[in-house]
Amino acid sequence: MRCRTLPFRFNLLALALLPSLALAHGDEAKDLDAVVVTATRTPTTVDASLAAVDVIDREQIDASSARSLPELLRGRAGIAIVNQGGLGKLSTLFLRGTESDHVLFLVDGIRVGNTTSGLTSLQDLPLAQIERIEIVRGPRSSLYGADAVGGVIQIFTRRGEGEGVRGRVRIAAGSHGLREASAGLDLRGKRGGVGVDVAHQGTDGINACNGTYDPDTYVGAGCFIVPGTHLDRDGYRNNSAALRADFAPTDAWQFDARASRAEGHNDYDGDYQDNSDIVQQTVGGSVRWTPSDAVQVKLTAGRNTDDSDNHIGSTFANRYTTTRDSASLQGDFGVAKGQLLSVGFDWLRDAANVVDPWSPFARTRGNRAVFAQYQGDFGAQDLQLSLRRDDNDQFGGHTTGGIAWGLDFADGWRVTASHATAFKAPTFNELYYPGASNPDLNPEDSRSTELSLARSGKTWHVQANAYQTRANDLIAWDSSQFKPVNVDEARIRGIELTGSATLGEWTLRGQLGWLDARNLDSGKRLARRPQRSARLDLDRDVGAWGFGVSGIAEAARWDDVANTLRVGGYGTLDARVSWRFSPGWTLQANVVNALDRRYETSAWYNQPGREYTLSLRWQPE
Repeated sequence: MRCRTLPFRFNLLALALLPSLALAHGDEAKDLDAVVVTATRTPTTVDASLAAVDVIDREQIDASSARSLPELLRGRAGIAIVNQGGLGKLSTLFLRGTESDHVLFLVDGIRVGNTTSGLTSLQDLPLAQIERIEIVRGPRSSLYGADAVGGVIQIFTRRGEGEGVRGRVRIAAGSHGLREASAGLDLRGKRGGVGVDVAHQGTDGINACNGTYDPDTYVGAGCFIVPGTHLDRDGYRNNSAALRADFAPTDAWQFDARASRAEGHNDYDGDYQDNSDIVQQTVGGSVRWTPSDAVQVKLTAGRNTDDSDNHIGSTFANRYTTTRDSASLQGDFGVAKGQLLSVGFDWLRDAANVVDPWSPFARTRGNRAVFAQYQGDFGAQDLQLSLRRDDNDQFGGHTTGGIAWGLDFADGWRVTASHATAFKAPTFNELYYPGASNPDLNPEDSRSTELSLARSGKTWHVQANAYQTRANDLIAWDSSQFKPVNVDEARIRGIELTGSATLGEWTLRGQLGWLDARNLDSGKRLARRPQRSARLDLDRDVGAWGFGVSGIAEAARWDDVANTLRVGGYGTLDARVSWRFSPGWTLQANVVNALDRRYETSAWYNQPGREYTLSLRWQPE
């Protein structure tokens, strides 16, 4: 990596991070024995996983400066977030250089996302409702089907632990009229329990867009805004609730049901629509049967709803209503000691209903799939094989597969290698949007190879990952035909260096990333992907006090396919301090962008300057 070409502030963060990774020799910050399920659809520990996995638990969420899911994920290994104007505004995520709709999102095992755009409304998923996040970097289509080209991010909502009655309350206020309040209650017995969480978040916001418009030439840039209009703040509010219940009548049977709903209002800048009422809802449940240690069968089903009513002022513009119904039946069988065979069937039904005066449409699409996975533990070596066949109503059959191998050697060293194929189904907008679609589109497909080297001590962990993805039949807009077509081929190469440690009372987590993502047909770099990124989190507890800082830096990126619109690199510093002044009570102060840097992640869209938040939390241990 040639750091001499980086901005000066980026070099400083890199220099600060590298020693922390090289000298990690204290108590480990990241629990490598933590159990994750997303990488293999079965429980496995982080250190045993053959994929690059990150876990963000509730303790880290509470300690962070984040006020939203995009803020929490920003700067983490392999992730680039593009935000259009601050809290609550459209936020898209790029994982390992793949497209923003090449990442599969799950909430409690239920597939979520907008079927018209193919995106997940990250900004509308309340952070107050999240217990844990598992991030799997690298293709997982052989287990999950379409969309998992860059990886899978699974969100687990809040859940109670231990018998009895447990509650929690949090209130917060901050810059730009930020106000937050949340509360939760769990009642649990020996065989199950019920729980509820409610939350509110609101902000007056900032002026989201700095676009321009020339009334003489009728040429606009950014949000195409006529000068002198839309100079107000663009606010946001979100009210949410979550319900849950689980029951285990016997040791062999487990029933689980969950429902969450978020309703919000978002103001933004635009000439044809400038505010929206949104609904994000996920309802689902599961039944698990475990007759023995060697057999488990699980049925999961649910529905995700993503609704948006859009207006210009108080005048109705259009309405997008999309749903995803999904079900999965999976059986896990221990065929021998250290050998696990998983087989299953997935069903998915996507639907969209667009009410628009100019371009209404309504569509549905079904998908059925069978999959199988083998996991073998051979002492110092591990092997994973997976194969899946999808049958889709629109594009027919598609087969994906994957192989991964790992070897433990020497003193705490581990090497892994993997190769996998993946695909992305065209969105409803690309297939059916009136006057600007192509029903003959093929799925985008890819093949990825990864090599990883890691070393773990009793209390620390360092890992380096090198990967390459080649994608074919990428969908691009053809202006001559005024429709999307399969034309492009892309190659993505990257290196990630991650590490974590606890040195006495100090906890460190960090990552350095290098990325080369380009369109092989044009030779241009893929838009909105920074070539270099870094993040360092440093925290320390001193008695009842906690102190922490987070430094995030990203190099410049192109904001357009033609590589003519450049968005500059940036570096920000966040700081936090907390005081546990009484059992169960914590007072916390955060400052985001403490150095008040002016920067953008999307051309023409402002980012807030320095912001403060003060919160009070009650959560008995």
